[in-house]
Amino acid sequence: MSGTSVTPNQISCASVVFAGLAGWVLSGAPGWAGCLAATVLIQLRLLCNVLDGLVAVEGGKKSPTGALYNEFPDRVADSLVIIGAGYGAGLPEVGWLAALLAVTTAYVRVFGGALGFEQEFLGPMAKQHRMAVLSAGCLMGAVESLLTATQYSLKAATVVVAVGSAVTCWTRGRAIARRLRAADV
Repeated sequence: MSGTSVTPNQISCASVVFAGLAGWVLSGAPGWAGCLAATVLIQLRLLCNVLDGLVAVEGGKKSPTGALYNEFPDRVADSLVIIGAGYGAGLPEVGWLAALLAVTTAYVRVFGGALGFEQEFLGPMAKQHRMAVLSAGCLMGAVESLLTATQYSLKAATVVVAVGSAVTCWTRGRAIARRLRAADV
C-alpha cells in the first residue's frame, strides 16, 4: 500500500466504514449470516487500524494530521460496532453505555498523557480486547443462532465490554492518581 496513493488517514477512515457496516449488520436481529459478516467486518476494521500505522511509519507517509486520524476514527469505529451490538442483542442501553465507556478509556489514557505521563494502555478492555470480545460474541452468536435462534452470546459480549471498559477506566485512572501522588512527593 505504501507504493499507492492511499494515505494512512484514508485507511483510518476506511476502518470507520467497516465498523459502521458491522454495527449496521448487528443492529438488526443479525442471525447466523449477520454474525459471521459482522465478525469479518470487525476484523477488517482492525486490519485498517494496523495498516494505517504501517503505511505511515514503514511507508514514509506520515502527515501533520496523522495523530488526529489515528485517534478519532478509532473512537467512532468502536462506538459504531458496540452500539450496533447492543441493539442486536436487545440491550440498546447497554450498547450505548459500553460505547461511552470505551471512548472514556481512551480519554483517560490521553488525559494521563496531557498531564505529562507516558500513555498507558492498561486493560482489561483496551480496543483490541473489546473487538476480540465482540468478534467472539458474534462467532458464538452465529452458532447459537443456528441452534437456538437466540442471541445470548451477543448479549454477554456487550455486557462484558461495558463492565470491562468500566474496570479499564478505573484501572487507568488509578494509575494516573498514583503517578500524581508520587510526583507530589
